[in-house]
Amino acid sequence: MNTYELGSFVEMKKPHACTIKSTGKKANHWEITRLGADIKIRCSNCGHEVMMSRFDFNKKLQKVLEK
Repeated sequence: MNTYELGSFVEMKKPHACTIKSTGKKANHWEITRLGADIKIRCSNCGHEVMMSRFDFNKKLQKVLEK
């Protein structure tokens, strides 16, 4: 079971479509901005927000980076 909390940074299995200008790679770091039955995450590169169910989030989560 992964432990994460509000404000944690996570890495998902699939990267976001935006690219990091300095490296040209896809961004894959997200910040958790809402916890509950649904979880909202924000891309740390472009600021795009995505909301998904906790079940889907746990399925797509790769690892917790920081708390």
